[in-house]
Amino acid sequence: QVHLVESGGGLVQAGGFLRLSCAASGSVFSIYAMGWYRQAPGKQRELVATITSGGNTDYSDSVKGRFTISRDNAKNTVYLQMNSLKPEDTAVYYCNAAVKVTVLSRVIDYWGQGTQVTVSS
Repeated sequence: QVHLVESGGGLVQAGGFLRLSCAASGSVFSIYAMGWYRQAPGKQRELVATITSGGNTDYSDSVKGRFTISRDNAKNTVYLQMNSLKPEDTAVYYCNAAVKVTVLSRVIDYWGQGTQVTVSS
C-alpha cells in the first residue's frame, strides 16, 4: 500500500504565498508522474500542475507564472510553491502520484487526503 501525505495548506491573504508538500510512503518501487489537483466548492476537480520523473512540468493556464511544481525523487516528495495567490485559488488541493509497487506491477494512481488552501481578499 502507498500513502500520500500532504502538508502546507492554510489561510493566506491575497498576494501571499504558500508551499505545499506531499510525501509518498509505503511499498514504492518507482514513481512516475506526480501532480497537484484542486477542487473548489461546487466545482469539479481540476489539474493544477504535473511533473514527470525527469522533471518535465506542465501547468494549467490559471496558475502559470505564479505556481512552481518541483520534486525530490530521493525523498519521493513533490512540492507546489504558490505565489501571488488569488481568492479564486481557494480550494482543497490534492496530491497525485503514478506508482509501481513492484517491478512487475502496473502503474496505479494514488491520491492524498487533500489540504485546504484559503485565500482571503
